[in-house]
Amino acid sequence: MKVKKYVAPSMPEAMKKIRAELGKEAVILNSKVIHTGGFLGFFTKKNIEVIAAIDPSPFEKEQTRKEMEIPRSPMKVEVPLEKSEWKDTPNKNVKENPELIQEIDELKRLIKGMNHSQQNNVKTTTFYPEELQIIDKRLIDQEIDDSIRGNILSKLVERWYKNNADATEAEVTNWLHELLFQMIQEYKHGGISFTKKFVNVVGPTGVGKTTSLAKIAAECVIKHHKKVAFITTDTYRIAAIDQLKTYAKILNVPIEVCYNLDDFVKAKEKFEEYDLVFIDTAGRNFRNQQYVEDLKEVIDFTEEMETFLVLSLTAKQRDMMEIYKQFSLIDINRFIFTKVDETSQYGSIVNLILTLNKGVAYLTIGQNVPDDIIEATPTIIVNTVLGVDKK
Repeated sequence: MKVKKYVAPSMPEAMKKIRAELGKEAVILNSKVIHTGGFLGFFTKKNIEVIAAIDPSPFEKEQTRKEMEIPRSPMKVEVPLEKSEWKDTPNKNVKENPELIQEIDELKRLIKGMNHSQQNNVKTTTFYPEELQIIDKRLIDQEIDDSIRGNILSKLVERWYKNNADATEAEVTNWLHELLFQMIQEYKHGGISFTKKFVNVVGPTGVGKTTSLAKIAAECVIKHHKKVAFITTDTYRIAAIDQLKTYAKILNVPIEVCYNLDDFVKAKEKFEEYDLVFIDTAGRNFRNQQYVEDLKEVIDFTEEMETFLVLSLTAKQRDMMEIYKQFSLIDINRFIFTKVDETSQYGSIVNLILTLNKGVAYLTIGQNVPDDIIEATPTIIVNTVLGVDKK
């Protein structure tokens, strides 16, 4: 492989030199802004340093071309990147420079054309500019899905060169923040809507459904002065009933235990005058489809009801997807993500929002009731994922 460094006043000029000497098959390995010339540190000139390479072997060249033509993964991820518009105004030089536009398009096609396995095998240190390498590593560390990460980097590369490849790490981080915000803001986030009387939480065992429900109910009683009641269908564990009874006693609200649909109908009639009725369901093995079927025999899901699927961020994303699949027989409105304080990786939040087209209601950060729960917003979600602020 032939590798050579080029220095030019601008990226278009550098690309001209590269094409003239190495040809159109050349690959950019790295680029950065440098300052040259001057006297005693003054009057320096800003230039673009680009490292490019070309493999002279026709056979390997043909293999590379074929690899780039491998179709992308069939997994469909609906990411609203193309619908979003960057808020900054494109540099005037970009509009007037068709060659630069062509180079940006080529870079975007190169990134989007890589399938998941290829993206994993490419070292960021030899593919993106240094500032974008940091962003790419950050997304990988947060376990953002490869397809979503590829789309994000494609947009960031485009903006990088529209800004004449001259941006600090802090500026690129702000671009990432803006982009993630735009990607997830299309979905409905936030707590209970107060438009439906019944609030139901479902999910596997051990994710904190009862505690989360108590936190939400406490907020409604203390902050919103609502008249609330509890219904529990978790008759499989005596401790679970006792736990919710304890919360009901603290909040001074009534509770009914339902073993079947008739019990649920009677409890519903009993709480007819209440503003909100919170329903706690049993936590069971999520792989057992019969569990969801049993829920339908106890709870009347045809009622005016808001249902939240509770997931722990300490779980594997593959398991989270399987959990959602099992509970998809029920109309899930939004997610509640628990145990935010017990992990350092939050990419699953973004992945599930974009792949399942569902928003987030709450994030929980501990066991304290009524504290340790945050109503989710796009800003809070992005800050959590990027490690800006957990609250």
